[in-house]
Amino acid sequence: MTLSLKAKEATAIINSLSGGVVPRIGVQHITVGRQLEIEAFTKSLDDVKNGHSMVKFWIGDFGSGKSFMLHLLNTVALKQKFVVTNADFTPDNRLYSNDGKALILYSAIMDNIAIQTKPEGGALPTLLDKWIEQVVTKTSHLHNIPITEIRDERYINLIQENIMQTVNEVTETGGFDFGIVVIKYYEGYIKNDEFLRRSALKWLKGEYNTKTEARQDLGVREIINDMNYYDMLKNFCRLFVSMGYSGFMINLDEAINLYKISTSNMRARNYEKILSIFNDCFQGKVSNLFINFAGTKDFLENERRGLFSYDALKTRLETNKYETLEYRDLAQPVIKLMPLNHNEIFVLLKKLKEIFDLNFETNINITDDDIQMFMEEMFNKPGADEFLTPREVIRDFINILSILRQNPGAEKRSLISAIEISDERPEEVLIDGIEEL
Repeated sequence: MTLSLKAKEATAIINSLSGGVVPRIGVQHITVGRQLEIEAFTKSLDDVKNGHSMVKFWIGDFGSGKSFMLHLLNTVALKQKFVVTNADFTPDNRLYSNDGKALILYSAIMDNIAIQTKPEGGALPTLLDKWIEQVVTKTSHLHNIPITEIRDERYINLIQENIMQTVNEVTETGGFDFGIVVIKYYEGYIKNDEFLRRSALKWLKGEYNTKTEARQDLGVREIINDMNYYDMLKNFCRLFVSMGYSGFMINLDEAINLYKISTSNMRARNYEKILSIFNDCFQGKVSNLFINFAGTKDFLENERRGLFSYDALKTRLETNKYETLEYRDLAQPVIKLMPLNHNEIFVLLKKLKEIFDLNFETNINITDDDIQMFMEEMFNKPGADEFLTPREVIRDFINILSILRQNPGAEKRSLISAIEISDERPEEVLIDGIEEL
């Protein structure tokens, strides 16, 4: 097995997995056992390219590979010329709120926007610059002004008119203020006014707290808030497609934090927002948008606190009753991630050993038999059936490689036999006896 990957990717993979998190780049090099899911997802991407929209729910136990799957989806979508982004639900953000928590989620989504040439995120300024250059070129052709002169300040009004015209074509709610802000961004771009450019980005990313402050800096009447952020995401989706991208994909992880919302009314409002997004996508009210949610089985199926507590979602998300472990339906909205089998984990560990050696320019003395011994030790430990997750297997394996690299005299069999299994699962389920407000 010989992998072809960049040194930057190798470093990202090893550093991230050592810390128990999924690398933002290079995940395609450590993918095993997900071929069917990727084939189905690629088909869905084709549908979204053609103007449809899609919502998928990726469901699995803690440590089963949900976050990994979302990062892998990013890699696939970037190659298909999608704009992608990701954000995690936390106790401080959510889909619906009246105290700024939805806006926090929106800001995280905008911060993490990525394109193929900038896969680590932070690509919003790059996209805006690219779009403005397209408008500038179009204006140059329309008015027969040489491209070398069109950026002169005397032509700024022509550029502004074309920016606003394009914005009006691709936006619905909030389009006027959106257009004004993009014009301000262009002014900062042309005049080398960094404050103006930063202020426009600040508005587009939902970072203004008051209308007064935004009016002082940009002369606009409104700001992005908890109530209108979803409309702004749809505006950006249309803008990206107008630039030539295939669509906009948004990945939302750690959905268990919606399940954990303590008040039933607020939890229901968030589920109602999911329903609204689901209906928009499947009823054709929005085009070229792909939204993925990742959560646990409790988040989906718990009828007291999960999505199934909201009847309209339960009827849409119940699993195909004819699906089995052998016969799967990967076209439905809910995709349940099956655990990797032992053969797949063996292949994964071999890949990780090769990436580790590449990253540190070494050749750790770990053979296939040693990997087999490591796996037997892991999976035969008391508690392995209940507690062991792929995340823990990977991290322990990399930790052993790290000790062997830095301590050549260490005895690998002793390290392997010292493995212990612990329950790393978070306390996801709140005590049902706690009274809800």
